[in-house]
Formats: sequence, structure tokens, C-alpha cells
Amino acid sequence: MDNFEFYNPTRIIFGKGTIAKLSKRVPRKAKIMLLYGGGSIKDNGVYDQVMDALKKHEVIEFGGIEPNPDYATLMKAIKKVRKKKIDFLLAVGGGSVIDGTKFISLASPNEEIEPWDILARKVAKDLKKAIPLGTVLTLPATASEFNHNAVISRRETEEKLSFASDSVYPKFSILDPETTYSLPQNQLRNGLVDAFVHVMEQYMTYPVGAVVQDRQAEALLMAIIEMAPAVLEMDPPDYDARANYMWVCSNALNHLIGAGVPQDWATHGIGHELTAFYGLAHAESLAVVLPWLLWYKREQKREKLLQYGYRVMDQKMQKYSERIDRTIEATSAFFQSVGMPTTLTSYGVDPDEAAVKVQARWEARGWSEGEHKDITGADAAAILRLSR
Repeated sequence: MDNFEFYNPTRIIFGKGTIAKLSKRVPRKAKIMLLYGGGSIKDNGVYDQVMDALKKHEVIEFGGIEPNPDYATLMKAIKKVRKKKIDFLLAVGGGSVIDGTKFISLASPNEEIEPWDILARKVAKDLKKAIPLGTVLTLPATASEFNHNAVISRRETEEKLSFASDSVYPKFSILDPETTYSLPQNQLRNGLVDAFVHVMEQYMTYPVGAVVQDRQAEALLMAIIEMAPAVLEMDPPDYDARANYMWVCSNALNHLIGAGVPQDWATHGIGHELTAFYGLAHAESLAVVLPWLLWYKREQKREKLLQYGYRVMDQKMQKYSERIDRTIEATSAFFQSVGMPTTLTSYGVDPDEAAVKVQARWEARGWSEGEHKDITGADAAAILRLSR
């Protein structure tokens, strides 16, 4: 196992009826900005619960944060934060709202820097000033409520970049499974796939003797597969299934299973470009990349693929090449079982065109990804050409 430091200061407040606890978690004299997305929280009752809990606080609203939050929208929020002298941010929504709020938290008080440099020049790690934030999660998927990561899009330049900073860990996150009851099935599907791939990118590399992390990762993967049918049940929603769904998504990327082990975030790196160029939802982009990346890197990932196949996917044939084949096929089959396509052509995207665009972007940035940093732009292109 590799050396590591683990730090996660976010307080999790979990269970039905917990939105009412907001009043005790937000500083009494704080000037709060409430941030949310397209307004679904006003239709499903979450907004009313939040406002009731904060009735003794000063609250200024900012709505309209998009899926894959857009830099231009967030800059409008930053301008308002500075003008109104906001000193606490409350994100109510899913990963996009929370990611956008993290960016606002970091960019707003650091007026001496160009906000895009937080992403393009990776200056986030050097910034210590940040407006404190909390979250009320309504769309489980990214674990942004439980980590220090954020991903921001810039639609005018077709870019999607990430940053990480310990300064933007939420002070608290409220997770009430009942907030998921109004979600459409495709968003539930997206969350399941997103969480699955988050675990895989911390697990599917090569063995380093990390028995605890491996077993934790395998347990999460098996839990996602086991709970998926009940999570997708709509009439009526199953509370226990939704509770486990919310919790597995949070644990998939709170950095615990990634401590002390090599990681491979190439699927995310390629997937972000597909979202930027073609507008695929985040989880959709991951599902059209991961199985083909596993085929492409099957020799380098051989030991972990055999382990994952045996322990998680119940592929126990003695011929190792066959076990790897069936394991990758079983991964694709799981995605498809929840209604998630696994090829670019399913979305009307030409794999050859996508390959050219992504290779050019990666090469322009000098990127290489993977646990060995050996997945280049040319490799990313080769992986995409398999996604037919």
C-alpha cells in the first residue's frame, strides 16, 4: 500500500426530515446565498423545507445553475456574491449545483486572480480564502457533497475542467433520501452509473496489497448492482433502496477507498471531452468509455480485472482470457440493464470524429492519464474508435 494522508471534515446529516436541521448548522448571523438549478426544488417541496428552516436567516437566492455548470452562469453568481457581501453559500441540488457553488466559494473572495485560472492553471490548491458552504443533496451521483472536487464547463470554448481544494469541503451536507422521490428514472440511472465508475477508477488499476481498500471498493460495486432494480422502482419509491443509493453514491468518491492506492481517471478525462463537444450527460459519457478502456488496457489491468471478475461479477472460469472477456461484457451488461447505452453510436456520435477531436484537445494540453500516465491523446482516440 502506498503512503497517504486522508482528510475529510464534512459533517453528514442523513435521513428523512433532516432538512429541518439546517437552522442549527448555518451560522445565525450569516448572510446566505441559496443556490439551486432549474427550479425543481420548488415543485417537490424541498425549497419550502429549506426556507422554513432558514426563516430567521437572511437569504438571497441564485437559481439557474445548469447540469455541467457553465462558467458564464457562475460568474454572474460571483458578481452577486461580491456585491451583496455574502458570507455563507448553501447549495441545494445535485453535483452540478454543488460543484458550481464550490467554484463560487473559491473564486469570489480571491479577486486578485482570474477565476478561470482556478481550472485552466490549477491554482486552486494555492488558494486559502473561500466562502464556507453547506449542501442539501437532492440528486445523488457525484459525491460532491462529501469531497473537495468540482468540475466546471465553459460552453463558449467547449471546455470542461476540474479542480480540487481542501478549502471547499462542505461544512455539512444534508442527505434526505425522500428528496430523490421526484427524480426521473434517467437521473437515477445516471447516478448509479456515475457512482459505479467512480469506484472503478479508484480500484481498476493494479494490486498494491491494499486489502481494505479493495474489499471496500468491491463491496460498493456489489451494493450498486444489488440495489439498482429497487432504486429504479418508481411507484412507489422504496425508502431503503433510495437511502442506500444516496449513501453509496457519497461513499463512492469521498476519497476513502482511493487512499493509498493507484488511480486511473482516464475515463473521466475522456468523458469530460465528450460532454464538452457533444453534450452527453456525465454518466452517459462514462458508460461509453469505460468498457472500451478496459478492453484496450486489458493486459496492463489483467490482475485487477481477474480479481474484479471473480469477486464482483461472478466470473470464475479458469481460463483467464475468457474470464477477462466475460468480465468486461458483464460490466457493459450492467450498464445496459439500467438503461444506459455503452456506445457512442447509440447517441448518434461518430466515434472517428470524436477520436480526432479528443486527441487534438489532449495533445494541445499535453495530457496523459491512467495509473501509469501512459494513456495519451492517441490512446484516448483508439479507445473512442472502439465505442461503436
